[in-house]
Amino acid sequence: METLQNPRTTVELGTGALAAEDIVAVARHGAAVTLAAEAFTAMTASRTVIEELAADDKPHYGVSTGFGALAVKQIVPEQRRQLQRSLIRSHAASSGAEVDTEVVRALMLNRLSTLATGRTGVRPKVALAYAGLLNAGITPVVGEYGSLGCSGDLAPLSHCALALMGEGEVRTADGERVPAAAALAAAGLEPLELQEKEGLALINGTDGMLGMLTLAIADLHLLLSTADLAAAMSVEGLLGSDAVFAADLQALRPQPGQAESAANIRAVLAGSALIEEQKTGGFTRVQDAYSLRCVPSVHGAARSTLQHAENVADCERASAIDNPVVTPDGRLESNGNFHGAPVGYVLDFLAVAVADIASMSERRTDRFLDRSRSHGLNAFLAFDPGVDSGHMIAQYTQAGIVSELKRLAVPASVDSIPSSAMQEDHVSMGWAAGLKLRRAIDGLTRVLAIEVLTAARALDMRDGGVSTSRSAPAVTAVRAALREVVPGPGPDRYLAPEIEACRVAVADGSLLAAADSVLDTPLL
Repeated sequence: METLQNPRTTVELGTGALAAEDIVAVARHGAAVTLAAEAFTAMTASRTVIEELAADDKPHYGVSTGFGALAVKQIVPEQRRQLQRSLIRSHAASSGAEVDTEVVRALMLNRLSTLATGRTGVRPKVALAYAGLLNAGITPVVGEYGSLGCSGDLAPLSHCALALMGEGEVRTADGERVPAAAALAAAGLEPLELQEKEGLALINGTDGMLGMLTLAIADLHLLLSTADLAAAMSVEGLLGSDAVFAADLQALRPQPGQAESAANIRAVLAGSALIEEQKTGGFTRVQDAYSLRCVPSVHGAARSTLQHAENVADCERASAIDNPVVTPDGRLESNGNFHGAPVGYVLDFLAVAVADIASMSERRTDRFLDRSRSHGLNAFLAFDPGVDSGHMIAQYTQAGIVSELKRLAVPASVDSIPSSAMQEDHVSMGWAAGLKLRRAIDGLTRVLAIEVLTAARALDMRDGGVSTSRSAPAVTAVRAALREVVPGPGPDRYLAPEIEACRVAVADGSLLAAADSVLDTPLL
C-alpha cells in the first residue's frame, strides 16, 4: 500500500539491524539484495564453530540430534544431511489461501538478515542462495495456515527453504505458479544441498510476523494521517467547530500523538470559509458530537500505539533469532528468543486501534446522511431524495466492514495450543495476529475512502463544487484530486467503482499528497 518517495533500488545486508524502509523496498518495490563483506566474515566464522561441533561425538541440538520432542535422538554423521532435508520437507506443511507475495518477500529478507549476522552457523553459500531467490523475483508459495508463532514461523519459512532445495512451488517474477526446480533453472540458480544445522537455521525465526508488522506500520503511517484528513473534511462538511483543536487545549492533556493529530486537523482546516461562517452566523452549537470533537484523543491514542509497535519492530529487526544460536564467543546455545510474544502483542494492539479509528470514521459518515444531524443537507446526500438513495448503502458497506474489524480486534496472542508432544507447550499465534491485522488495514482503508467520498459529496452540495469551493485550501485540493477520478453529485450512479477509485486514492497516498501540496509542511 505505502509508496516510498525515493525507494531504494539496492539493499545491502551486513551484521547490523535491518531498516524498516529496506523491508518495504524489497518486499513491495523489488529492490535488489546484496551482502556486505562483514556478513561473509561473520558467517564464515560461525560456520567453523558448527563444523567443529559436527566432528565430535557429543549431541548438539540441530547439528547431530533430532528436533523438538525428537531432540533425544542422536543422528549419525552419514544421516545428517538427510536430517536437514527431512526437516524442511516435513515442516513445509502449510494450507489454505496463498499468502501475499509482499509478505513472503518480507519474511525472506528478515531471515536473510539474520543469516548475515553470523549467529546461525550457516555457510555464506546459503545466504547467497536466499539473496538469489529474492533478486530473481522468485517467491515460494505459502499457505496462510501453518505457523503458531513459536519455534519460528515454521511452515512459511520451510516453504522458502524448500524452494532453495529446488522443491515445492513458487511464483515467478511475472506471477506464474511453477515448480521451484523450473524457476531456479530459468534464473540460472542451483538447488541448495543443506548441511548440518542449516535447515533448522532457515526456519527458526519470527520473520513472517515481523515482516507483516513492518509493512503494517508503513501502511498505518499513511492511514492515520489520512484519517486526520478525512475527519477534518467531515468537520468542515458538517459545519463543525475548529476551536476544540486549539494547541493550548490539546496541551492540557499531553498524551503522545494527540497533539500531532490536532495539528493535522488545524492545518487542513486553516482558511476554511465554511468554518469561519459558523462563527459569525448567530447562535452556534456549543459542542460538536464526540466523533468530531474527540478525534485527536482517539487518533492520538492510535498514533501512540503505532509508536510502541515501531519500538518493538526496531528491537526485533536488530535481533538474531535462531535456536540454537552461535554466540559471539563461539558457543552453541539453546534459547527461547524465537517466541513471538513481543511481536504478536503489538500486532493485536494495532488491530484494536484500527478498529476504533474505523468505527469513529463510520459514525462521522452516518451524520452526513441523517437530515436531523447533517445541518441542511439532503437526506442520504441524495440528488433527489426518494427517487435517489445517495450514499445510503455506502454507509451499510462501512458498517459491515467496521463490524468485521471489531471481530478482528479480538487478540490472537491470548490463545495457545500445545504442540510437538508438549515440548512446545506455549505458542504466540503471532502469525495469525499478523494476517488478521493485514485484513483489518484493508478494511480501514475502505472505511476512510467512503468517509472522504461522502464528505466531498456533502461539500460539493454545500458550495456547488470545486470551482466555487468555500473549503479550506487543503480540502479544496483533496476535492479536486478526487473529482479527477469520481464525478460530483448527481442522480444515482453505479457506486461501487467510485468507492474503489477513492480506495485506491487513499491507499496510494494521492489524496494525502493533494493536501500536502498546498500546505507549508506535510501532515504528520
